[in-house]
Amino acid sequence: MEEEKFGFAHEEDIEEVVRRYERMRKNNETFFFDVSEFETIIDYYLECNNPGKAYDATEAAVHQHPNSLSIQIRQARVLLDKGRAMETLRLLRKLESIEPGNPEIYLIKGTALGMLGDIAGARRMFEIAISSDTEEPEDTMYAVISILQNLNYYEDVVHYMQMLIQREPFFHAHFYDLAFAYEKTGDLTNAARYYEAYLEEEPHSDSAWYNLGIVYNKLEDYNNALKAYDYALAINSVNTFALFNKGNILCNLERFEEALDAYLEYLELEDESPEAMTYIGECYEKTGNYDLARKYFQDAIENTPDFPDAWFGLGVLAFRTGIYNDAVMLFSKCVRLDEQNPEYYHMLARSLYASGRLKDCVRNLKKSLRIDPFFAESWIDIAAILKETGNLTRTIKYFEKARRIVGDVPGLNYILGGCNLAAGKPAIALDYLQQAIETDRELFSDFRTLYPDNLIDDNIRNLTKDI
Repeated sequence: MEEEKFGFAHEEDIEEVVRRYERMRKNNETFFFDVSEFETIIDYYLECNNPGKAYDATEAAVHQHPNSLSIQIRQARVLLDKGRAMETLRLLRKLESIEPGNPEIYLIKGTALGMLGDIAGARRMFEIAISSDTEEPEDTMYAVISILQNLNYYEDVVHYMQMLIQREPFFHAHFYDLAFAYEKTGDLTNAARYYEAYLEEEPHSDSAWYNLGIVYNKLEDYNNALKAYDYALAINSVNTFALFNKGNILCNLERFEEALDAYLEYLELEDESPEAMTYIGECYEKTGNYDLARKYFQDAIENTPDFPDAWFGLGVLAFRTGIYNDAVMLFSKCVRLDEQNPEYYHMLARSLYASGRLKDCVRNLKKSLRIDPFFAESWIDIAAILKETGNLTRTIKYFEKARRIVGDVPGLNYILGGCNLAAGKPAIALDYLQQAIETDRELFSDFRTLYPDNLIDDNIRNLTKDI
C-alpha cells in the first residue's frame, strides 16, 4: 500500500510532513526532519514525477543527515531522474563500498549504465542485484524488468520475464507482460502465444484481446484479428481503439460495408475524428456512393482544415469523375500539406497526365520516387510514359541510370526486364527478372503488363510460372 511505502500510517501524515517541508522552503526557515521524514518527502516528489523538488529535498536531507545511507541512495535515484548518470555512478561507487550487499545500489547502478548505453554492464549489475536479494528476489527481478522496459531493452525484458515466470508460474499477469515484451522485439508468434495463455486465465481483459488483435493483424491473420477485436468490444463496447482497428482491417479486406459500420460506430464515440470521417468517405467512394463520400471528406476538412487525407479523398473523387483540373488543384493542396507522401505526388502526376501536362507529370513521378524509391506505381507510370515515346534504347538507359542511383530496387529490375524483352534482348531481360523475383516475387503481378505473352520465351515462362 502507498502509505506503507512511505512508512506512514495515513496519507494525511504524508501530506502533513510535505506541507511542513514546503513551508520551510517557502519561508527560508530551518526545520529538523528525521531520516524517515526526509525519505517520505523525497519519495513523494519522485512518485509525483517532480525531480526538481526531489533534488532540492535530497540536498536538504544530505545536509541534515550526511551519513544516512538511505538518504544517499535516494540522492542517487534523484540524480538519475535528472539525467545525471555519471554523477550517479560516482556516488554509487562510494555507497557500494559502504554496503556492498544492498540490491538497490546495483539496481540504480544498472539503470545508470543502461542510460549510458552500456547494456552489458547494466546486465551485470542487475544480476548482482537479484543475487544480493536473498529475501525477495522476485521483487528485485520485477524492478529490473520495469527498468529495462523504461530503457526499451525488450530483449532483456523477455529474459527476466521468463525467469520470473519460472519462479511465479501462477501469477498470470506475467504472461501479459511477457507477451508485450515479445511484441516489442518483433517475435509476434510468441507474443500471440502468451497473450492467449493470459486470456485462458483472464478471458475478460479487453486490453489483452485488443493487443492480441494487433499481433494477429501484424501476422496477417486477419480473421483471428477480427475475432480478437470483437471479443474486446464484447467486453468493452467503448474500446474505440479496437473499433477503429477493426474498421481498418475490414477496409483493407475490401469489406467496405462492414468497415462502414465499424467506422460510423467509432465516429459516434469520437465525433471530431477527421481520420474516421475520411475513412468513412473512402468506404463510400469504394462502394460508388460519391455524394456521401464527398460529404464526409468535406466534414473532415471543416473539422481539421489541414488534414491532407481528406483533401486527397476529394482529389480521388475528382479524378474518378474526370474533373482533372480540380484533381490537380486538390492533389497540389495535399503535397503542400505533406511534402513526404509519395502517393500524393503520384496521384498529382496522374491528374497532370490526364490534363495533358506531360512534363509536370514526369517531374512529380520523380518526386514521389525520391521520397520512396520502392513506390512501384510511379515506376510503372514512368515506364509506360517513356515507352510511349517508342525509343526503347533511351528508356533502358534512363532506368539503368536510375538503378545506379537508387540501387537494386525490384521495381526497376522488373521494368528493365520488360524493356529489354521489348527491345529483343531476352537474355538480359531474364537476368533482370531473376534479380527482381529474388528481391520481391509478389511484385511481379504489378509489372505483368510489361511482359506480353508473345515475347516471353521458355526461360522466362519457367521463371514466372509459379507466381
